[in-house]
Amino acid sequence: MKRISLSVGFSLVLTSPLAFSANYAVEARGDAMGGVGVVSGNFLTGPFYNPALVAIYRRNDDAGMILPSIGLSYNDPNDLITDLDKVSDIINQSSKGDYSNIGELNKSLTAMQGDVLNAELGGVVAFAIPNQFISANVFGKAYTESFVSPIIDSRVCTDDLCELERAKASSVNAVSVGVTELGITLAKYQTFLGQHIAFGITPKLQRVYTYVYEASLNSYDIKDLRDNGNGETIFNMDAGALWFYGPIRIGFAANNLISREIKTKTITSAVSGNPISYSYDMKPQYTVGAGIVADYFTLSVDYDLNEEERYKDFKDNTQMIRVGGEIDIMRQLKLRAGYNKNLAYDNTEGTLTAGIGLSPLNLFQLDLGASYTNENAMGAYINFLASY
Repeated sequence: MKRISLSVGFSLVLTSPLAFSANYAVEARGDAMGGVGVVSGNFLTGPFYNPALVAIYRRNDDAGMILPSIGLSYNDPNDLITDLDKVSDIINQSSKGDYSNIGELNKSLTAMQGDVLNAELGGVVAFAIPNQFISANVFGKAYTESFVSPIIDSRVCTDDLCELERAKASSVNAVSVGVTELGITLAKYQTFLGQHIAFGITPKLQRVYTYVYEASLNSYDIKDLRDNGNGETIFNMDAGALWFYGPIRIGFAANNLISREIKTKTITSAVSGNPISYSYDMKPQYTVGAGIVADYFTLSVDYDLNEEERYKDFKDNTQMIRVGGEIDIMRQLKLRAGYNKNLAYDNTEGTLTAGIGLSPLNLFQLDLGASYTNENAMGAYINFLASY
């Protein structure tokens, strides 16, 4: 039997095709600012927040590229891994005739009931050519998001041996989605009745991989996840709009306008013998943003208008509110901070974010970001980009 450890969460991410949470932006500047970007992004990062931003650039920007941006986050707020380790150890000890810790089973099984571990990994590349006619940004994006949740047997026990049988009849279920995208964002800035506005669209091809896995609490081997995957290629579309007056901006973004329901592979439960499968919903996500974007200061707020539901039967819904700011010091150093919270559930903790941007002699830019929810939930992000 294999011991479950902290590495399980990261292994789950890495077993999917390299291919993130909530807005899936995978962009270190925005992630350091709480995940905002609908109005605070730029012509390079526009495809990942609001396509209309691709039309907003400085006069000396002839081209730009992101090579690459990478982000990783791990979210186990209730320390599910520790509880799984405890139960696995007790079951394995009992199989060797050692029942000294069997009295702790009920506490551990109760503690993990309803818990969800979430791990995310993503990366992007982009090449943009802004101009006064139709600005364009060709990009590639890949992200994966994985969830682990225990299914605890519902029997009511009055003795320790019954609790042991209850633990053996319980299971760990895991699902993962990996998405790779290739697209082009086209955007146009114009004035209308004296108002400054921009619009953008992003047609894109997506390759969506879904994975499903199940095992008993003491026989979890995450490497088997890749044996139970499906893949599907689809076409999708994003769109966005931006209004601004001086530094004041208001924006709207719509992501994945074409709804899809993607079925996972059906597997047979190793515990109950019943068939197991899930559905992954890819539906439109609508986000509004407002903020002040000045030369040396940015403050922005993004809010998801609708709740995004993904895997049915898993507590993975999101509806985010994000707040972030940036101070630009002589265009050489940028200091960033932010906050975000998932409003889909009442008991979720907020996440603090922070980061810096370095632009030595304006030759290139390096962005670093980090997020912290608690000691079991954090993330790290990095960008390399340049504009000419």
